[in-house]
Amino acid sequence: MDPVIHAPVRLSIMAVLGTTERIDFRFLARRLEVSDSLLSKHLLTLENAGYVRVTKSSLGKRLRTWIELEPAGSEAFAEYRRALDQLVR
Repeated sequence: MDPVIHAPVRLSIMAVLGTTERIDFRFLARRLEVSDSLLSKHLLTLENAGYVRVTKSSLGKRLRTWIELEPAGSEAFAEYRRALDQLVR
């Protein structure tokens, strides 16, 4: 079990990212029902592990933050799911 993924909020982030190409920070915070600061903290952990990429772009006057699953993150999440499946069996 990957300790980076195992925390409930990070596991939720990885699960959501596993279903989409990229996601907007604000949408993700609302979807997970967490504060911006808590989401930022967990994203930093995932980013430092090389599991996600966080990028910023401007849309008019508004700055948007996007989160994408990196290939290493995709593989780590797949391995986590395999380990969890074995544990359940």
